[in-house]
Amino acid sequence: MTRGARNKQSKDPQRKCIALGGSYPKEEMIRFVLDPNGVVTPDIAGRLPGRGIWVSASQASLELAISKNLFSRAARAQATIPEGLIDLIDRLLVKRIVELVSLARRGGEALSGFEVVKGSLISERARLLLQASDGSIRQLGKLRSPEGKNTYFNCLTQAELGLAFGRDYAIHAALTGGGLTKKVRTEALRLTGIRKSEIADTVSTER
Repeated sequence: MTRGARNKQSKDPQRKCIALGGSYPKEEMIRFVLDPNGVVTPDIAGRLPGRGIWVSASQASLELAISKNLFSRAARAQATIPEGLIDLIDRLLVKRIVELVSLARRGGEALSGFEVVKGSLISERARLLLQASDGSIRQLGKLRSPEGKNTYFNCLTQAELGLAFGRDYAIHAALTGGGLTKKVRTEALRLTGIRKSEIADTVSTER
């Protein structure tokens, strides 16, 4: 995930992070609003009413915003931070990714299973490769991700990825393009920033 100031002429919509101070693409950030009781509420889909408060999607940024209650300063009002806010964001992002992949599956745009995914990669039909974070390094290393930026993620567990396909678990999945693929990529970017595993870091260095 890119950190650092972007060109002001960038076409990507940007928002200011209350923790880092700079402006970053919306797809790399989490939006929050205060509910009627002043409770900080993550708005993963970006649809909740109210003034948006933005934080970069990373553990460090979120922890800083929480520990210093930067939400109150940004909202210019007393903000109550619920316990376990980062865990809540994690769960909401997982739920959204699972729902999006499931929708893509029903539309024939999401595939699972080693051989099926491998075939889609060889034929260059696949645009996005998803692999389970708790799969073995040997399993994960058998497939090469599509060309391009942000075409590979392993931020979901086997059980979480399996939910999208109505199975107990899944290790390999691919999306073949379209609007849903773009949305999955965005949410996977956010979840990766919040949930970085040793396996993810190891695999990414081999790709």
